[in-house]
Amino acid sequence: MASQIVRVGLLGCGNVGCGVLRILDENRREIEQRAGCGIEVKKAADIDWARPRAYSVPHEKRTEDPWEIVKDPDIEIVVEVIGRTRPALDLVLASFENGKSVVTCNKELMAKEGRRIMEAAAEKGVDICFEGAVGAGIPVIRAVKEGLAGNRMRRIVAILNGTTNYILTQMAREGREFPEALRMAQERRYAEKDPSDDIGGFDPAYKLAILASVSFGSRVALDTVYREGIEAISPVDMGYAAELGYVVKLLAIGADTPEGLELRVHPTLVPSSHPLAHVDDVFNAIYLEGSPIGEIMLFGRGAGAESTSSAVAGDIIDIARNIRHGALGRVPCTCFEEKSPKSMEEVVSKHYIRMLVADRPGVLAKIASIFGNEGVSIASVVQKRRVGELAEIVLITHQVKERPVRRAIERIRDLEDVDTVANWMRLLEE
Repeated sequence: MASQIVRVGLLGCGNVGCGVLRILDENRREIEQRAGCGIEVKKAADIDWARPRAYSVPHEKRTEDPWEIVKDPDIEIVVEVIGRTRPALDLVLASFENGKSVVTCNKELMAKEGRRIMEAAAEKGVDICFEGAVGAGIPVIRAVKEGLAGNRMRRIVAILNGTTNYILTQMAREGREFPEALRMAQERRYAEKDPSDDIGGFDPAYKLAILASVSFGSRVALDTVYREGIEAISPVDMGYAAELGYVVKLLAIGADTPEGLELRVHPTLVPSSHPLAHVDDVFNAIYLEGSPIGEIMLFGRGAGAESTSSAVAGDIIDIARNIRHGALGRVPCTCFEEKSPKSMEEVVSKHYIRMLVADRPGVLAKIASIFGNEGVSIASVVQKRRVGELAEIVLITHQVKERPVRRAIERIRDLEDVDTVANWMRLLEE
């Protein structure tokens, strides 16, 4: 059907790479119609061809040398699904030098080296597409760069990690402790053997850095994204949150404010009436606010080989179409400004603080006095149970900047009557 064939080279042939091969093979006819040309994977590189795979790769298309693909003059699109930053960065930059466009789903690479990669692609007049790096199969990058291009984006509130969302769902629904819920996620292959990128909040921080750069028109340095993980959350917190009308989620929040870009990833009490409160298990959702669009939410599976492969295949088709029409570079980098980050201490929100204190008169008054002296107003206090000889209390503050809350908590920790500040989280306001 197609008079032109665009040849692709695949760097990495694990679950995602095999998923891409399957899509390009099984949907070949539809893809040719949509791209206006044929798309053929000429070569795939992997370091271990002996490991079992869900999709067979012909021997003549296999190589263990990724540089063979980068240097092949017939290959026009290089697909990087290796992960991490090295050797991925070297291979991507070398692909550009050889006149090849690149598709990647490597969130760590784009979050850490996005500026360098985008500038190198622009200099060589080739495409770089990375839809699968944020939200996997949820087409949020394309939506912001193209469908919402006429809008000024103001705010991002998103669940961007399926592993932590599954763990928190298990803790909330079933009352499971964190270690048990994590083990279940690992058994179902939602979490890696080393889950630190997920539970420590690194993964959604990478994704927020990428999405905020695209949405707010300014390159975001990864070290300007405030990050907390979910390790400190317990079913006790889930119970208090539910009683107060909230659900605990690990949120990635970005906002373009007059004081600078607000960029943060941390556990958050989300009002039960908010759409994000009902996004459970491994699903992700990105809630966007812009002008003139108002509010819009994209929802779907944000992890897994199938959804990521879908995003990668879509990017390949886009670039193949651009090659056919001589239109490479038609969707350039949209980071036109250099906006400063906003300090986390300047962020305004309500706060949830759970602590264990001596069960005797006057303790709460001392705590309230410290908050009052720091200018933090308390909206409500809950005291429902004893833990041994200690009383457990939960405070909810009114909206306040974070700086005085931090100062107050530091002073409270030093009180002889306070055993521990067990947890501290922010609240999302609708």
